[in-house]
Amino acid sequence: MHELPESRAPRAAALVALRPRQWTKNLLLFAGIIFAAKLGDPGRWVSAVTAFVAYCAASSAAYLVNDVRDAPADRRHPVKRSRPIARGELASGPALALAVGLALLAVSLTATLGLTSIACLGGFLGLQAAYSLRLKAIELVDVLSIAALFVLRAAAGAIAVSVEISEWLLLCTFLLALFLALGKRRAELALDGVRARPALAGYTPALVDQLLAVVAAATIGAYAVYSLTAHDSRWLLATVPFVVYGLFRYLLLLHRRGLGEEPDALLVQDVPLLVTVATWATACAIVLAVG
Repeated sequence: MHELPESRAPRAAALVALRPRQWTKNLLLFAGIIFAAKLGDPGRWVSAVTAFVAYCAASSAAYLVNDVRDAPADRRHPVKRSRPIARGELASGPALALAVGLALLAVSLTATLGLTSIACLGGFLGLQAAYSLRLKAIELVDVLSIAALFVLRAAAGAIAVSVEISEWLLLCTFLLALFLALGKRRAELALDGVRARPALAGYTPALVDQLLAVVAAATIGAYAVYSLTAHDSRWLLATVPFVVYGLFRYLLLLHRRGLGEEPDALLVQDVPLLVTVATWATACAIVLAVG
């Protein structure tokens, strides 16, 4: 059982409730401008940053709604019980009001990017709401919904900067997000006596391990095809080993050390994994720039 931190002031509690650490998920919105090799276009960068800020606001709005709904269950969870709403540091009313304000901010920012961007954000907010209210309680549908949210992020980033994005890259995004979501479920199953998430009743460690193996293989295959088909240069294929090692490293941490319940935290806490991601990104940037 994790020790609870000292009680936080209202403003500090509200900031923590926004889960800024999980804004790293929205870095995916920059995939369009990066993989389309449009890094030297300032106008597109302004649009990409605008979309990133909008989706950070939208994500935080969804987290607030989710935490208000899940507060009773979170209080029984060894990690989630430290969330501000579960601890009573942030009341439900102010939390929901803040969520509405953030959602409106997200819509206002996205409106500057065009109607298609607004529609994409609407789909994102709608799926987030459906996930928080119902879908996360249904086994398999829960992890597929999470993966779909990442695809919407990637597509939104490409739409915001008016570039095409490879279907294979979107498939890679879906599969990698699905892999991480399954890893999270596997870590949650390992928590002794904790079944705070209803969907866990439909999973077993053996089943999730099989699904992880299938999705990991599919991710590697899809990325290899993308690297061969998406650009004139095929040197991107040289980055496949980084993807393989990253997936294997995550599985090792998941099984040997029981980590994986918070993939975003694991990415910045495990040095080999962090170095792998940074090296992969650097190699991709070099290949795309030269190509």
